[in-house]
Amino acid sequence: MRFHNDWQAPHVAICKWSQAHVAKSIPRNKLMYKPLSQVPVYGVFCALFLWSFVPQTLLAQDENPEQKIQWSFQKPVRPSVPDRAGLQQGDRVQNPIDAFVLRKLQVQQLAPAPLADKHTLVRRAYFDLLGLPPTPTQVEQFVNDTSDEAWKHLIDVLLKSKQYGERWGRHWLDVARYADSAGFEGDDSYPNAWRYRDYVVKSFNDDKPYDRFVQEQIAGDEIWPDNLDLDPKRVYRVAPNQAVHFEARVGTGFFGFPPRVSESALDARRRHYETLIDWVDTAGSAFMGLTLGCARCHDHKFDAVTQEDYFAMQAIFTSSIEVDVPIMTPMEVQGWSYIYPRIVAVHEAKIAYQVFQQRTSGRQLTDQERAEEKRLRDTIVQKVMELPTKNISVPNTVYDPLVQIPKVTVLGHERPELIKPVHFLDRGELYRQRHQVAPALPAALAQTTGRNKAVPGPFGSRKELALWLTQPDHPLTARVMVNRIWQWHFGRGIVATANDFGANGVAPTHPELLDWLATEFVARGWRIKEMHRLIMTSNTYQMTSRFATEKHQQIDPDNRLLWRMSRRRLEAEALWDSIHATAGTINLKMGGRPVVVPLAADEIAALREKWQWPITGDPAEYTRRGLYILVLRNFRFPMFDVYDAPLNSVSCPQRDVTTVAPQALWSLNSPSVYRQAMQLASRVVKEGGKTPEEWIAKLWMIALARPIRDTEKREALELLDQLATAAASRQVAARGTHETALPPGLAALPAEQASALAKLCLAVYNLSEFAYLD
Repeated sequence: MRFHNDWQAPHVAICKWSQAHVAKSIPRNKLMYKPLSQVPVYGVFCALFLWSFVPQTLLAQDENPEQKIQWSFQKPVRPSVPDRAGLQQGDRVQNPIDAFVLRKLQVQQLAPAPLADKHTLVRRAYFDLLGLPPTPTQVEQFVNDTSDEAWKHLIDVLLKSKQYGERWGRHWLDVARYADSAGFEGDDSYPNAWRYRDYVVKSFNDDKPYDRFVQEQIAGDEIWPDNLDLDPKRVYRVAPNQAVHFEARVGTGFFGFPPRVSESALDARRRHYETLIDWVDTAGSAFMGLTLGCARCHDHKFDAVTQEDYFAMQAIFTSSIEVDVPIMTPMEVQGWSYIYPRIVAVHEAKIAYQVFQQRTSGRQLTDQERAEEKRLRDTIVQKVMELPTKNISVPNTVYDPLVQIPKVTVLGHERPELIKPVHFLDRGELYRQRHQVAPALPAALAQTTGRNKAVPGPFGSRKELALWLTQPDHPLTARVMVNRIWQWHFGRGIVATANDFGANGVAPTHPELLDWLATEFVARGWRIKEMHRLIMTSNTYQMTSRFATEKHQQIDPDNRLLWRMSRRRLEAEALWDSIHATAGTINLKMGGRPVVVPLAADEIAALREKWQWPITGDPAEYTRRGLYILVLRNFRFPMFDVYDAPLNSVSCPQRDVTTVAPQALWSLNSPSVYRQAMQLASRVVKEGGKTPEEWIAKLWMIALARPIRDTEKREALELLDQLATAAASRQVAARGTHETALPPGLAALPAEQASALAKLCLAVYNLSEFAYLD
């Protein structure tokens, strides 16, 4: 049956239902697989009574062969761009995006909001593309640039920044349900998951075409198999610019961190089944924008996806397993096995000599000891000479005494005899098997794209899936991704349900714009940075968020027609980064293992076991970007938790935005925030001048990227005086209970003035303007 959105009450006349109609309306498999004659009569009438309350327009007879294909299953057709001359606000059209948006507004007789000022735009651009606030110097450079190309130039500069990949990589990691642990009670560690995170960051920075990005994650090992030949002449010596980075295979790490119960390893069959469920559901949500999981127990109630389709998708993945492979070329692996024992021998010889020195230090050596010393030195020389010499003809030759080969968790192929066949499961229950299912694409979508749904097996089926998904005319892939890009810029997608493009999802507000963007995305080589330029240079993106009239609020209170820019709260990681960036303490080191930052005493108490949160040894790591903080599934970093970080057990299309008391408690009472407020105060004193007025003006430029208003200056000065007076009366030093030493800029100030300035900075951190993006 199909479902419709018409909920008008039907005219019911049960007495007219014929026995034949009853037999058709209540399928045998819905009544415990019994013939109708064996079903109690009262059960039939109970069913008919309940059936009478279901709207007739909700049901479409299965025997009707002409069922309309839902919009998202149809190939995107490039629409014509509305003519500027036919628009009342035609002068506001910068590119086709504006034309589509203005035509919708014109139908509702709504005027677009004015453009935002340059201070707002520069802050919006920095946070949207980098997730970091602009410095006062960067703000001043943009504001003072009066050229017509200033905005485009700023966008180009930001897109070249390495921080861009960290910002947009974090968006994708939500979709990929990234985590460093398996979740559930055991919460087993995924020690190599971070390599996939770094792969995503690099892919965004490199502006990797999205079709290639999809192919690498689904079937990088099958499309680009490793076929390097060993070169015995080069042994372990590999120049960095010639070393092969197995990015395509690292991309399959997308499947390498599913939520998993530790005890499931005791039942290999169930563990495999649950893994396939995660892989199919996540791939369907991330790349296709479909809720495939709804078809596991029965045919999808809303979309043209059958239960047979679901298990055919599982059959595509059943020959794959997670494997840990060296993140090195075969030449490097061979070199490691050759060189490692020789390196160990050198270290052992050096240790033996060091032990001798400690034993004989402080006294004259005997003749026997001199002979032993010579022997030990000769041994070191001999072992060093046994090491292969560097190839000085190759610049930047790598020579690293590896302790262990670094590895990454990726997809590989199961041995043919161990591949578990996939069966059609009644009600999705593992031990209620019916017939075996072969690998195949969803039938309805395969038909739309004009190809046979069957794919080869057992190996190569993921390759076929990846290549099919990245066909230029695929109905879903480009639409889903441009919708995500739009959502991450505007706060809401053209399709509000970014992971559900099916009939149960929200219909697109601007369907023609969505199709135009999808076809343009493909035409521009699937380049995500090109879409940034297109979206951000539109007037639609550059509108102010501080605009509203009674008419606008009545007709479109949720701003679905885009008559203004929507105000958005920063995500947890962006807020963390913003605090440390404004304080001048942020560590912009990229990549590497997850960072485990110290917790407050009450936060430690929430841990089930303290070993779950092993603090990183290097304090310099504690102020790295939020992207790199350890992501556990059953214990989220407390600050990220209160600011709505995703659960990461399933693909997250969009984060929730809540307003709860713990957010204010963290930003006001957290020792870590107060420490950063003191660092910000120190920065203000060093960069702002010598007077409180200059300090406050600098504070506003650093934290809010705009000049302070006169009323704000008066209020800030009054608050500063009040805080200083209160501190002096209580004889409270600025360090309070949170600091053991003052930052250099504050140490030169009187204690009460330093305390007041630090608390003013803490108050600015708690402004809604600091946490929100206009």
